Amino acid sequence: MISGSVARRYARALLAIGHDQLKDDVLAAELERLALVYERSPDLQAVLANPVFSAAQRQNVLDQIASRLMLSKTVHNTARLLLQRGRMAELPAISRALRDMVDEQAGRVRARLISAKPLDKGTEVRIRAALGRSTGKSVVLETKEDPSLIAGIVAQVGDVVYDGSLAAQLEALRGRWSN
Repeated sequence: MISGSVARRYARALLAIGHDQLKDDVLAAELERLALVYERSPDLQAVLANPVFSAAQRQNVLDQIASRLMLSKTVHNTARLLLQRGRMAELPAISRALRDMVDEQAGRVRARLISAKPLDKGTEVRIRAALGRSTGKSVVLETKEDPSLIAGIVAQVGDVVYDGSLAAQLEALRGRWSN
């Protein structure tokens, strides 16, 4: 496993290339797609790391995936470099680092919003606006449902969690009554 600083170095190099081509968002999205395919496929991970397969065979597998995902030459060549250097396992970390850097340059922040049941668009817009005001950045919102919250929402922006769920409030009450 390589350190986060090495993942950031790869990400910075891709960011510079993307900035020069005015395609940093596109490169980040492509790298995310590739990282997602890699993360979700233990078989792919095994093939790309297994020395039983020749370097040419592993390269061929990667080339086929790049073709199916319609990756740009830049992302494809980056993946080839990672494969040649035995660093494909770090692809997800590099992808996250690149996404963070692109978001930072664009003045964006990503937030996760978890609710007990689906929220209407108006509520999502108001929450996005409130998070934007509190962070001073535009917010890219990822929503998810979790019935165990009972009611309310939980919003996470970076390391900050805003827990307005009924489950958390009940837990807080339980803690006060037990003391």
